[in-house]
Amino acid sequence: MTPPLPYKISVLVFIENSAGEQLLMLRAKQPNLGVWTPIGGKLEMAIGESPFECAIRETAEETGLSVRQEDLHLFAMIAEKAYEGSTHWLMFLFRCKKPIGGLPPDIKEGGFGFFSREKIRTLDIPETDKAALWPIFDQYQDGFVSLRADCSVSPIQITLEQIVTPQGLKHPLEGG
Repeated sequence: MTPPLPYKISVLVFIENSAGEQLLMLRAKQPNLGVWTPIGGKLEMAIGESPFECAIRETAEETGLSVRQEDLHLFAMIAEKAYEGSTHWLMFLFRCKKPIGGLPPDIKEGGFGFFSREKIRTLDIPETDKAALWPIFDQYQDGFVSLRADCSVSPIQITLEQIVTPQGLKHPLEGG
């Protein structure tokens, strides 16, 4: 019998500079070693940290940018089943409405770069980011979407569970 996989809860924070370029980190550690991703990290579950508290903390720790809850917009919740065959993830995706002034210094988790959305399409990014994360950002960054991604199959199976448009209209999804 296959042992159960651990379930981890994390946040990703999408931050832009004043030119509208996205801040990405070239990861120096697992998960996602050697690929570009938005900043983020795991919730401090032992202290009951909320996803918003985690996003604020991770933004400060990784970039030095001080943000408040009202500077963040939660635009997606993604449940990833069997990511890289080793972990289930529940991720909360935030768009930071406060631009960052410059490139943060490198940290032990990795180094940083600013990239246009067009350039991000050519970068080495995780498969799930290509299949779900960036398309979700492009379409729903001002609304909200919940989805699940089954990474135990190839290609990854994406199921939309709920969409809320920027106008606040909820669209029920068939089969979700």
